[in-house]
Amino acid sequence: MSERIIVTGAAGFVGSNIVRGLNARGITNVIAVDNLTSADKFHNLVDLQISDYSDKSTFYEAFASGRFGHVDAVFHEGACSDTMQHDGRYMLDNNYASSKTLLDACMATGTRLFYASSAATYGGSSGFIEHPAFERPLNVYGYSKLLFDQVVRRALPASRSQIAGFRYFNVYGPGEQHKGRMASVAYHHFNQFRAAGKVQLFGSYGGYGPGEQMRDFVFIDDVVAVNLWFFDHPDRSGVFNLGSGRAQPFNDVALSTVNAIRASQKLGALGLDRMVAERLIEYVEFPRALHGKYQCFTEANLSNLRAVGCDHVFADVGKGVSAYVERLLGLEKDAATL
Repeated sequence: MSERIIVTGAAGFVGSNIVRGLNARGITNVIAVDNLTSADKFHNLVDLQISDYSDKSTFYEAFASGRFGHVDAVFHEGACSDTMQHDGRYMLDNNYASSKTLLDACMATGTRLFYASSAATYGGSSGFIEHPAFERPLNVYGYSKLLFDQVVRRALPASRSQIAGFRYFNVYGPGEQHKGRMASVAYHHFNQFRAAGKVQLFGSYGGYGPGEQMRDFVFIDDVVAVNLWFFDHPDRSGVFNLGSGRAQPFNDVALSTVNAIRASQKLGALGLDRMVAERLIEYVEFPRALHGKYQCFTEANLSNLRAVGCDHVFADVGKGVSAYVERLLGLEKDAATL
């Protein structure tokens, strides 16, 4: 009999890709949980195989009361991911209280739990190791994720089932079109270049030159692969970084995006200086609203991930963004033929 899986945030970016990854394994007994008030997210579910759908507003109480029967595992990707959301009560209700209800129910029933944490837990830290000494969130979103990680750490010694949390770094890839301003820079760069023939990046800030602020950009396919690796290894629990382990500047994302589009047009690749000279890349003043709230450098330390045996090889920006652009161009072509 097929394993019974619940995916929260199933119509969202990471959630829908996890459902796709499960389907690729022949697992279709998947209960999708989400809030479709923003109805456009339904597009992420159209070509996926699920067995049922539950609205987020009633799910957590229903799951805790056992209304879903036996469930093998929950992939908990549902959350408010808007780092500019300043309503702390709303953020903690969405990202902490609901997660705590889910954790308690999973521990009571022995259901395996995989959940999305965030690199925002590190905030202003100069190091990115899963340890309290490095956890300094800069906003209430980061704090809401850290608070749940702390609960999980306390719960792990007594848990009779697997609990694995993943601190996602800067994830990009197909399925994020509904996220608006919170979509990845790769997605914004693609749309900017298609609309205006140029890409805009932040100028100098925090001791970094124009476009040189660095993040750990991780392709969605790699995020799914690591989630499923833990699904295959039920004896591995803990809170783990999930990034490429390689910080790269925003300039690299812009370069990769523009050159991938140029390649589709049978045009040659250009270097950064040439792109800036030809105004294919432009720099804008760093927004005052982000002063003191922006991570200029992130890089996942993968020591703990490797220590439990996960040896997945992550794509760099050049490879991952090129694959993403190819998919976006394919979607454009498909839409044009309708």
